[in-house]
Amino acid sequence: MNIQTPVKADKAERMRRAREEAYATPLKNFHPGAPRLFQDDTLWPWFERLRKEEPVHYCTNAPIEPYWSVVKYNDIMHVDTNHGLFSSDSTLGGIGIRDVPEGYDWPSFIAMDQPKHSSQRKTVSPMFTPTHLDELAKLIRQRSQTVLDNLPRNETFNFVERVSIELTTQMLATLFDFPWEERRKLTRWSDVATALPKSGIVESAEERRREMDECYAYMSKLWNERVNSAPRNDLLSLMAHSDATRFMDPDNLMGNIILLIVGGNDTTRNTMTGSVLALNENPEQYDKLRANPALIDTMVPEVIRWQTPLAHMRRTALADTEINGKHIKKGDRVVMWYVSGNRDEEMIERPEEFIIDRARPRTHLSFGFGIHRCVGMRLAELQLKIVWEEMLKRFDRIEVVGEPKRIYSSFIKGYEALPVRIPG
Repeated sequence: MNIQTPVKADKAERMRRAREEAYATPLKNFHPGAPRLFQDDTLWPWFERLRKEEPVHYCTNAPIEPYWSVVKYNDIMHVDTNHGLFSSDSTLGGIGIRDVPEGYDWPSFIAMDQPKHSSQRKTVSPMFTPTHLDELAKLIRQRSQTVLDNLPRNETFNFVERVSIELTTQMLATLFDFPWEERRKLTRWSDVATALPKSGIVESAEERRREMDECYAYMSKLWNERVNSAPRNDLLSLMAHSDATRFMDPDNLMGNIILLIVGGNDTTRNTMTGSVLALNENPEQYDKLRANPALIDTMVPEVIRWQTPLAHMRRTALADTEINGKHIKKGDRVVMWYVSGNRDEEMIERPEEFIIDRARPRTHLSFGFGIHRCVGMRLAELQLKIVWEEMLKRFDRIEVVGEPKRIYSSFIKGYEALPVRIPG
């Protein structure tokens, strides 16, 4: 076993207590969106019970406004693909379980309804065509090789910092043609944009506002440079020279920029870390992968399911309706828990198990469905595939040697730290 025995014992005891609490708590008192459940990795029995007993659940026991939880695969698909009935619009609250805070309502195409959504989304789509991904693959491989070759042997280091953040931030800098020496600004802005007050990332709403204003000013400067230059092959230039996005108001521009920063950072970064953790928690799967590296092709979508880097998306009901027998009123918040749908026993065989050679590994909800399906999902898969190809060439194993430190969020399902060691 790769993860130390005391760590495994601690996790087992933590999960035992979580199960007891989840099954002893009356359903009317459930608050499945509590960030502590995600930070402690104790969310699983709460969603398991909801799937069994009340798959569409109304929460009134939370420090936020009441919300519906939709936890089954097919019910989530119903909400995600009925965009005429369930709205993403930021003016109605947006895509998170909590309403967009006042003063942060920069609209982006993920938080828009039709027809505005598609016209803005199409502008950045050329960045993710097969031809362009083939070009990016060469760069991803070269950078992965450099980062991995510089990792220490026989000493503990933080995989999140040394590998996941570094590789995803390098890719973000390329996509935006962002000044290379200042690329870690992108990581910081992504973290700040999605941080909750108790997360420790920012100390106050004022600090968060100040940092996002710095992002606004910096990216506006780059935008103005691209508008006044010949078209180039980066996200800012694509938007600057498209009729659908060139004349966006400044808040809309910033909303789309923040969306692309967060989307390009969190999904890949946290799944990259989660893949190392999952293989260490399931050493027989790690052995299987080492014996047959071609299984990377099915391992990548499986780990995206397993990790579910965005735990939920929220919609607002535009009319009275029903979901699985529950009456939803116009204006109600409806939260699609992708993290639960990805463990739905009725749709996914043995969903609690991490199986790298699943027959249908892409049966998952991690990228969403319908018009809002993740525009960069193929790039995310490509990055994960290449980094694992390069890791398997270099290292017999990457050993997890301590508990991961997870972030305080029920939206971004991610990691601050994962202590690992590469045997010499």
